[in-house]
Amino acid sequence: MPATPASTLAEPTTPKVDFAAATTPYAAYAGIDTLHSLLHPLSEEPAETSFIVATQVMELLFGLIRHEWTRAQQALRVDDLPTAMSALRRGLDAQDVLVTSWDLLASMTPVEFNSFRPVLGEASGFQSYTYLHLEFLLGNKHERLLRLYAGHPEVHADLRRTLEAPSLYDDALAYVERRGLDVSSPVGAWLAANADPKQGEVCALAELLMDVAERVTRWRQRHLASVKRCMGAKPGTGGSSGLSWLRHAAEQDVFPDLWAVRDAL
Repeated sequence: MPATPASTLAEPTTPKVDFAAATTPYAAYAGIDTLHSLLHPLSEEPAETSFIVATQVMELLFGLIRHEWTRAQQALRVDDLPTAMSALRRGLDAQDVLVTSWDLLASMTPVEFNSFRPVLGEASGFQSYTYLHLEFLLGNKHERLLRLYAGHPEVHADLRRTLEAPSLYDDALAYVERRGLDVSSPVGAWLAANADPKQGEVCALAELLMDVAERVTRWRQRHLASVKRCMGAKPGTGGSSGLSWLRHAAEQDVFPDLWAVRDAL
């Protein structure tokens, strides 16, 4: 093939650099100015900046995962399985990033953490209402936790709606029932789906829910390991027992029916 004459090659286009507005379209669209303005370390310890950034990144990811799981629920309720599964898969990507976000904190030494721990006061990730929405969506519902937000009416009302609405698993099971399976014994329903070649879509949904469950457990385990490394067995800032409380959470199966199916197959 003959070489293309240099004279016919298009010159690279230089990005636009002049805008009438006070900021760039990029910064305006994504709220970049606001985002960076939220970083306010309260100590002189350099590691505190990583701690705050990791916390803020996790909060954004919690919100994204809630968005995808809620879309999956809405799709399941109208028997739109492809849309539900697409939302769950996008959620998996966010969950993967969430798990690896612990890398920002995993190497923090006890000396570094103790240098700024006093400025946290009673602040604790346990108090994250965004994460609490995820726990409620997973079916881990405890009404007493709403007391954390008694003084924040909008958050309290939003959490109550999630608490009282069907969980992600409830909506999956309702979909399974509409596919003709008897869900009076949920484990039996999933087993029946595995034995019926016509229920391949139900089995695919089950495996996707297992992907969700496994990533939740990975996140809890990374949380446990990171806390153990940087602060040991000290009580948590929010009043929890620290490691023992995190260890208990990490040992709880998400969607236990689906894990039980593994024992029976």
